[in-house]
Amino acid sequence: MKAVVLGGYGLIGSAVMRALAAAGFDVTGVGRSAAAARRMGPGFNWILRDISSVETPEWRNVLRDADVVVNAAGALQDGGRDDLTAIHETAIGRIAAALEGTATRVVQISAAGVGPHASTEFFRSKERGDAILQSSGLDHVILRPVLVIGPAAYGGTALLRAAAAIPLIGLQILPGAQVQTVALDDLARAVVLAAQGAITPGTVADLTEAESRSFPELVQTVRRWQGRPDPKMRLRLPGVLLKASSAMADLLGHLGWRAPLRSTAIRALSDGIAGDPGAWQAAGGFRCRSLDETLAALPSTVQERWFARMFLLFPLLILLLALFWVPSGAIGLIRFDAAVAVLTERGVAMGPAQGAVALGALVDLVLGLAVLSRRWLRPGLIGMIAVSLGYLICGTVLTPDIWTDPLGPFVKVLPGIGLALAVLGLTDDR
Repeated sequence: MKAVVLGGYGLIGSAVMRALAAAGFDVTGVGRSAAAARRMGPGFNWILRDISSVETPEWRNVLRDADVVVNAAGALQDGGRDDLTAIHETAIGRIAAALEGTATRVVQISAAGVGPHASTEFFRSKERGDAILQSSGLDHVILRPVLVIGPAAYGGTALLRAAAAIPLIGLQILPGAQVQTVALDDLARAVVLAAQGAITPGTVADLTEAESRSFPELVQTVRRWQGRPDPKMRLRLPGVLLKASSAMADLLGHLGWRAPLRSTAIRALSDGIAGDPGAWQAAGGFRCRSLDETLAALPSTVQERWFARMFLLFPLLILLLALFWVPSGAIGLIRFDAAVAVLTERGVAMGPAQGAVALGALVDLVLGLAVLSRRWLRPGLIGMIAVSLGYLICGTVLTPDIWTDPLGPFVKVLPGIGLALAVLGLTDDR
């Protein structure tokens, strides 16, 4: 049987593709990033398309031989790279039209808590997409997982790991929120059963453990799983600070960053993430593992601890780079004559000196602002490294005495290069 998985290199999509392949399916993934597809590993077929922009005739061609279509594509919030309506509704409508009259089964991975009156557009748009599929007449199963826990971490699960990794302090975030979880392997197994026809057609079911716990209790459980000691003190994060952080994260979303503190994620957590396993088990499903069982099956390795710590440090490192390069360029322009004098006093002609200072200041400003955008982060970092090396080489030729300056301006460029290299090594988000 042939299965096509939309969003095949995401947290859920990649696990689903591997589980379907292990069950004997011929699996093809659909996604827009060739680099992310390559990182999924060899042995899979890929169709590189932006799911939100594919029209019905092209879907008809892409899905013409599919026995099963699994929709694992989704986005948390509108932003620089995401359009909720296009991904959650328009794409589903076009796929349903393309499959009209076929026996293809569609397995839709939705989310627990969806509804027309839900508190966020994420849940409302997901519900509208589910409704389109339910009214299409296609053979379908809709699975609605709660918070998914797996070896990899994106968004909310990355935030959970990072919150657990904060040294000494246990932040009490949203103490009233109740959360249930589901193992990523259980979700992938459920998709395989649905794809094989073992789940009743038309089933709409939550995938969840039976137990629930508060969000601080969840963080503490993950902290112990990571092998970290209990915090020395517990601090409740003020609501106003959490709202301010969400507003900043929403702003960063327009620059292409999928920050886990965006308002949709915080609102979803504050509402609680809960489901009812009854419908799933009634449709022929299995008992989903508890959080303790899920974590017991996942090794907490050094990679896990590195990720949690670096997830906290990554935005700080980018901010430090921006705060180094932008003021550097601004000071060069504000104190233009003094900067030019550094060169002219060492024998450089006035014209070339002015040109070098002006160009250098503008380049510093551009690079400092570039790293604040997700799209321009890698080019900006590479530019910083190249320009820093250029500064050192040209400075050594034109002003070698600055190497012995008591304040060490040339020497201080070296850790800046190291910082840019470190951030460059952390830029992958899939």
